[in-house]
Amino acid sequence: MFRKTSLSAIAFAVLAASLTATAEAAEPGLVLTLPAPTGPHRVGVTTLHLVDADRPDPWPDAGGGPREVMASVHYPALDVRGHPVAPQLTPGAAAALPVVAPRVYPNLPPSGVDWAATLTHSHVDAPARPVRRPVVLYSPGLVDPRAFGTTTAEELASRGYVVVTIDHPGETFTVDLPTRPRFVALPGDPSTDPRLYRDVIATRLADTDFVLDQLAVLASGGNPDAGGRALPRHLGRALDLDRVGVYGQGLGGTIAAEAMYEDTDRRIDAAINLEGLLDYHPEQPGQDGELLPVARHGVDRPLLLVGTERFQNDRYRRAWSAVLAHGCARQHVIAGANHWALTDFAATAPQLHAAGLMDDAELAAMVGTLDPATAIRTVRRHVVSFFDHHLR
Repeated sequence: MFRKTSLSAIAFAVLAASLTATAEAAEPGLVLTLPAPTGPHRVGVTTLHLVDADRPDPWPDAGGGPREVMASVHYPALDVRGHPVAPQLTPGAAAALPVVAPRVYPNLPPSGVDWAATLTHSHVDAPARPVRRPVVLYSPGLVDPRAFGTTTAEELASRGYVVVTIDHPGETFTVDLPTRPRFVALPGDPSTDPRLYRDVIATRLADTDFVLDQLAVLASGGNPDAGGRALPRHLGRALDLDRVGVYGQGLGGTIAAEAMYEDTDRRIDAAINLEGLLDYHPEQPGQDGELLPVARHGVDRPLLLVGTERFQNDRYRRAWSAVLAHGCARQHVIAGANHWALTDFAATAPQLHAAGLMDDAELAAMVGTLDPATAIRTVRRHVVSFFDHHLR
């Protein structure tokens, strides 16, 4: 969730970072690790560059061109030999993070970390197991890259899901498109501009619907990648689009809940909102914002709301209580945790703290006081058990 300086200032900072990335890449720093998934399957991963020729991109830097979306697909792998594991962050995101951190993630250290060195447990372009699997989409928080949701995505894939994590260009601090890097370029700050906040939500909902369309192309034997890049063997045969879930953190959680509400074709069977707001920003200070349709009317399919004790406030409680009153939704608030414990920072922030790069207050402000191993297990358990119950 973005709460800092203007997004245009971040765009200029990221651009400056890209110009000096080569010189800084060799600077040594702490190498962070991600927890291994616990399911029985090895995990493969591939990247999709998706272009919606029928929809112009709404953000200024796109110049009216078609909307582009980047996605990673994590899946149970048939054989990982000869397929190296992927880094958590793309080169562009790793170079930009130290520069945007003071503005977007002020509790992260501005130096001393080799962000490019963090490896996942997913093997690049490994062949997929040719067995139909439930498909789950993931949308990250505002400004966040999809990579910050790697730990949960890999856990789901290791347990037999195909997980599609989505970057939303123009609002993510950096997205490495095949042709160019694209920086955050929103014409203002959605956390203070109610109209822009609505536009961001509408764009993300359209992105989610478009990705589902492209997955249908893949499942039917086509290749939706805009560049026609060769995809992992059997990948299309691994998708069961009769069993689809969606989840997200922060603004991505808002999108997960609202996408299922607006899914009149009933392609989405279940959704998890990891601490996303369910109302619009108020037009005037001191007012309550209008509830999102999902909160006003509820849903007729399963919805799980997961929050953290140290981040919840009256705004969350008001909107979440509204959707819970309609049935088909339930909630769980994780004691002792804070907002970023719902992301990969549950694993990496304690490593920064142990290395002296983050103090006690900064650690608590990011992930809370809950034991890191407990936080990771708790989030995994809620996400996996919910989708197991409703998609299997």
